[in-house]
Amino acid sequence: MDLVFAGHVIEWRGPSPFYFVPVPAEQAADIREVAAQASYGWGVVPVEARIGNVAFATSLFPKDGGYLLPLKSSVRKPQDLAAGDEVSVEMTVRLDRRTARA
Repeated sequence: MDLVFAGHVIEWRGPSPFYFVPVPAEQAADIREVAAQASYGWGVVPVEARIGNVAFATSLFPKDGGYLLPLKSSVRKPQDLAAGDEVSVEMTVRLDRRTARA
């Protein structure tokens, strides 16, 4: 399943900060339809994503009926992304659990 969306980077302040892009409701609904096929536990959904010129593999975190796309430093730093920045995301939900990477 291929998706394209835009969103703002958010920061979660815990013991260490984490950065995410919330998946919009329309795309989250599409993901929920295939989540059981894709998830390998805890409701996380493996994806491959691209923001700008950086492609990466990760897993969506379920949150309040939607999903959060985590942004590691290796994604944020080369593009100088910070909380509040708007980004365009190209994302593919990995339905084959045997080849999914977290």
